[in-house]
Amino acid sequence: MRKFKAPRKALTGLSAETVSGLVTAATDLALVLDRRGVIRDLSIHSDELATSVGDQWLGRALVDVVTSDSRGKIERLLEGARDAAVDSRALGRQINHPLPGGQTLPVQYHIQRLDDEGRLLALGRDLRSLADMQQQLVAVEQSLERDYSRLRAAETRYRLLLQSTTEPFLVVDLAAQRITEANAAAADFFGVEARKLLGKPLQEWVDSASARPVAEWLLALQTTGRARELRVRSSNGNASAARREYRLHGALFRQESLSHVLIRLQLVEAIKASAQQAPAGLDRQVNEFFAQLPDALVVLDQSGKVTLVNQSFLELTELASEELARGESLDRWLGRPGVDLGVMLSNLKQHGVIRAFSTTVRGELGASTEVEISATQLGEGPSPHLGFSIRNVERRRVGEARVGRSLPRSVEQLTELVGRVTLKELVRETTDVIERLCIEAALELTQDNRASAAEMLGLSRQSLYVKLRRYGLGELETD
Repeated sequence: MRKFKAPRKALTGLSAETVSGLVTAATDLALVLDRRGVIRDLSIHSDELATSVGDQWLGRALVDVVTSDSRGKIERLLEGARDAAVDSRALGRQINHPLPGGQTLPVQYHIQRLDDEGRLLALGRDLRSLADMQQQLVAVEQSLERDYSRLRAAETRYRLLLQSTTEPFLVVDLAAQRITEANAAAADFFGVEARKLLGKPLQEWVDSASARPVAEWLLALQTTGRARELRVRSSNGNASAARREYRLHGALFRQESLSHVLIRLQLVEAIKASAQQAPAGLDRQVNEFFAQLPDALVVLDQSGKVTLVNQSFLELTELASEELARGESLDRWLGRPGVDLGVMLSNLKQHGVIRAFSTTVRGELGASTEVEISATQLGEGPSPHLGFSIRNVERRRVGEARVGRSLPRSVEQLTELVGRVTLKELVRETTDVIERLCIEAALELTQDNRASAAEMLGLSRQSLYVKLRRYGLGELETD
């Protein structure tokens, strides 16, 4: 604290009004107290605070206008100010005043003796803005702590999952092309300790012929974000891992503005063994037929999840590997999500087979292809698998479009009515024709399954039956 060197010389001759103005301007709250601590006068710098306090404090003891937890501090502050041996200017306490509405006014008080009669001057500074800042700081600290806790929990789950899985995984820094993390299964895969993998280039664990394809594969992942699986051969430097062929499957992710790739390793021998076991009971020729057939083939479980696909299905859906399709719902790639697969599964459950179901297949990169789907149940039992054959029919549709289709007779008749009837009547007739054609198409697609046709058209079964009676479609049973 720095005080005036010559206060008598610098401040002599000031009037009471001048001193009052200086006190009011220099403090947020100033109280004049008598020797008993009763408030005899006050000045408030803030209009908002003056409205809340008003003249309610005048004539009341200071200890009576503070909260219960501040009464002891006020009494000690007044005792220190009355003691002539104590420098009252060094005394200061934070006091809380109750305000209307349940709010609290925190004030930092310094009490100064005015004269020998015991009058005191309490100078206060409003601490509400400081309290608000402290509360905001505490809230920010709590929010950061929650974020750190979530990050620590996520990292713990990530490391637990990585180390507990039986499949070998590596994390590679794409900028340096060096291994930054490896799980225990990867260490066993290469026959070394995990710490010996860290910091080493990935190319060190493949033979010389595979080093350049690995570098190009990592570059493709870094630039495009995706790359097809890569088949490489392990290096001869490690006897336990020598002369083994394995595949690399990569997934790109970013961490701290750096690009990394999560690599899954899979032995080619294990892939072949899995492929031979997947279609149980089929011989080698049937397996080759399944894999090489130009039509897309896919096997689903009862819930519609993919269990097995061939290469043509991967090309049709623009997927890089079979692992990306396995476990996914076929509905993910069909043109009418939520409708097509439900209709086909319903027909398979009722009839055991469907033929030439027309729809479209959407690829992962945005391509859309018109297809026809045939399906049947595979095997017997309570939950047999379902086999789907998906054929690309775009070339056939192009040929049909070139030949051209004649307009329905009803549409030709409608066009002949132009000029003879009003537009309102013509539009109503046209709407009826379109509605009838849509219902006929839905019945044809669902092989006359009324429930599936109603779901496809977005109608209730009762509404569909009303329209079938109206247009005389189908053979409806009479009540």
